[in-house]
Amino acid sequence: MARKAIRLGWFTIAWNCLEAVIALASGLLAGSIALVGFGFDSCIEVASGSAVLWRMRHDAEEARREGLERASLRMVGACFLALALYMAYESAECLLAGKAPKQSLAGILLAAASLVVMPLLSRAKRRVAGPLGSAALSADARQTDFCAYLSAILLAGLLLNALFGVWWADPLAALVMTPIIAKEGTEALRAKTCCGRRC
Repeated sequence: MARKAIRLGWFTIAWNCLEAVIALASGLLAGSIALVGFGFDSCIEVASGSAVLWRMRHDAEEARREGLERASLRMVGACFLALALYMAYESAECLLAGKAPKQSLAGILLAAASLVVMPLLSRAKRRVAGPLGSAALSADARQTDFCAYLSAILLAGLLLNALFGVWWADPLAALVMTPIIAKEGTEALRAKTCCGRRC
């Protein structure tokens, strides 16, 4: 089970790296705030997933491990909150200025793929977390659920823009994503550790 958990951790990091590259590149080309925000969220998820993987792979001293975990959670939480502020500001500016993003087929395909992959990955993490008694992996599964929600919102915004020319659906999607990302950040900042695990 421990090996399966580590494989899931590596897959999560690889998938989020792919998401980040595609979302940031296509988002910048299309001028899509929702896609750019999704890409930055994926970058933060890579950092968070790396911390979870590190916890699963190393048996460091408990006090040192908890100290490092608290510091990494604070950093991840601060990054999520900064991203939420950026997305709220940029979305509001686009809506007020009437800036229409271009259509993005790459973004649509990425969001659709993530909407399929993320729930499956979350379910796999939960199945492994139970027998291992891993609170860290359970928390990571919840974070993967957040990614699925963001993928659904992103896909809706991109499709409305591409199929019906509803340009404001993209910045509106980014605004809807903002509280979800802010909640991720708040939870990371408030999280306490016990026995090297996020509780």
